[in-house]
Amino acid sequence: MGAIQINSVGKIYPNGTRALEDVNIEINDGEFVVLVGPSGCGKTTLLRMVAGLEDITEGEISIGEKIVNEVAPKDRDIAMVFQNYALYPHMSVYDNMAFSLKLRKLSKSEIDEKVKEAAKILEIGELLERKPKALSGGQRQRVAMGRAIVRNPEAFLMDEPLSNLDAKLRVQMRAELGQLHTQLETTTLYVTHDQVEAMTMGDRVAVIRKGELQQIDTPREIYLYPKNIFVAGFIGSPSMNFVYATVKVSSKNITLTFGEDSIKCNTDENKKLKEFDGQEIVLGIRPEAFEDSNYANSKEFSEKLNIGVSLIEQLGSDSYIHFYKDIKPVQTEAIEEILADEGEDISVLGDETKFIARVNPNSVVKEGDKITLAIDPSKLHYFDPVSGNAIV
Repeated sequence: MGAIQINSVGKIYPNGTRALEDVNIEINDGEFVVLVGPSGCGKTTLLRMVAGLEDITEGEISIGEKIVNEVAPKDRDIAMVFQNYALYPHMSVYDNMAFSLKLRKLSKSEIDEKVKEAAKILEIGELLERKPKALSGGQRQRVAMGRAIVRNPEAFLMDEPLSNLDAKLRVQMRAELGQLHTQLETTTLYVTHDQVEAMTMGDRVAVIRKGELQQIDTPREIYLYPKNIFVAGFIGSPSMNFVYATVKVSSKNITLTFGEDSIKCNTDENKKLKEFDGQEIVLGIRPEAFEDSNYANSKEFSEKLNIGVSLIEQLGSDSYIHFYKDIKPVQTEAIEEILADEGEDISVLGDETKFIARVNPNSVVKEGDKITLAIDPSKLHYFDPVSGNAIV
């Protein structure tokens, strides 16, 4: 059994810096779980604690029902795949893959069988005699994976293994890693900074912020039902739009007013929102909740918003419309952290809020046009402006 249990785990460095606090994750045997979050959130630290490369300050970690807090890395029966591949440059691909098996004193025939079997799975059989310097980035990554596979470990630990690859190869390797996991069914804990990678690869995704677990669930559940503003803004590309909105409850519906605009939503579907009558909340609108009104199904996209188009991004399969509203931006710590991680500075917006809408690629709008966007009110998200938690 390769199940991994992380129970109330914390990490405090000698200088008093707390990297992780009370993290609880249970990874089932054969499950692929992805740790995702901004740079410096503690995800790699947690992975290294599971591997035994970092001491555990608080809590317990179990692998295969055995507590491993005091167990040396080599005795944890795990295989780690690093961001920089960590191949021995003077050894051939074959020797790199066989190295750990030689340390375990397996027979030459056993080593040969395991290496060639892994090479066949990864389609690198013709590369076995080459040195790492003669390989492309994708081939080196396959070798690093092969070195892990030959050990037949209880669990794979992967630390951003695709981050050094170009965009096209990264997409290809994502698919190949998914197929490999289906084939091997080995428990996998995977760390990435890329939320698209997390959503496409994980059976479940664990979102971490400042050393604390924010939410763990299937990619679909996290996307549809984020627990707080941070998860909502971090998961999804482009990011969710946020705006302060005032709630007004009537017998038939709830009106959400922001600036000179307002949106109505059904009271039956938003009972908790009624408690915020007369108060300001944070309204979240994903880009796909908008549509060019000329292409919108009126039953779904029942609300309207008049905008001036600032910028158009044509991506072939989609079009992204950028526009602004004269409303104070939502400046919570969580949103500022997300923007900073993306290299953006919210302060440059002044008193304007920036929005992005994903619309039909056949839309013929141009920069500077005044148009009407339709909104699907069933896709709106609501958050408490104080706690940042979802109002559900």
